[in-house]
Amino acid sequence: MCISEINNITVIGAGNMGHQIATLCAIQGYNTICTDIDENNLKKADDFVDRYLNGRVEKCKLSDKQAKESRNKIRFTPDLQASLKNSDFVIEAIVESVNIKIDVFSKLDKYAPKHAILSTNSSAIVSSKLAEYTNRPEKVLNMHFFNPALVMKLVEIVQGPHVANNTFQVTYELCKSLGKIPIHIKKEVKGFVLNRIIKAIQSEALWMLEMDVASFEDIDKACVHGAGHPMGPFRLCDLTGIDLAYTLAMETFKETGDPADFPAPKLVEHFAKGEYGEKTGKGWYKY
Repeated sequence: MCISEINNITVIGAGNMGHQIATLCAIQGYNTICTDIDENNLKKADDFVDRYLNGRVEKCKLSDKQAKESRNKIRFTPDLQASLKNSDFVIEAIVESVNIKIDVFSKLDKYAPKHAILSTNSSAIVSSKLAEYTNRPEKVLNMHFFNPALVMKLVEIVQGPHVANNTFQVTYELCKSLGKIPIHIKKEVKGFVLNRIIKAIQSEALWMLEMDVASFEDIDKACVHGAGHPMGPFRLCDLTGIDLAYTLAMETFKETGDPADFPAPKLVEHFAKGEYGEKTGKGWYKY
């Protein structure tokens, strides 16, 4: 298989990451179908595409013709089986739960054409945990975009021991065709490259907050104005979602049983209150 054979892309999940990835694929000329079991998510995603494309036209980033062509390249449906019928490449972007992803990947394997590559956008769950539930393990891999997917250039491609070289190469070329900068991660390690670095920073930041060393605002200021980061760890947590940070920490704790991996008390407090960050209007900061 080669990159020229990738024409139809299916994105599983119409949440924030899913609908942005789908929009990106359509803008770059791929026939794109985004599917979700939640009709409300699909409606929000459909509305987002119109707003985003209109905004790009207003900012002279796209012409009217390009926007119309992009809009015609994307559609949304709750029908998983129909969305996979002609798919050449699948990008799963659903909740970070191993059991849910296993169920989804067994269905992807059943409904997608045999040549299709099945990728997961997961930032924490390695593809080897999913590949064994398919009949094409050599075509299953992590293709991790960063939030917001329409803006962030980096994509981490993880080539676990089961991933064929051709699968990696086609995925690498696809990322470049989407205008992204892919990196090759040669081994499956939890958190991959960037998130391992970010986790170390966030863990230290949370420890300093819990110990009352400094406020979260000042910790963020230190990272931005001292280390040159575009935003501090608490602002970043609000952007990506406190609910995601909590879920990932709990998944790690379930695996290790190490109390040190349990979510930090103040993080748990925000999660329990439903204060997930930007998406809810309040997290560490108010929006």
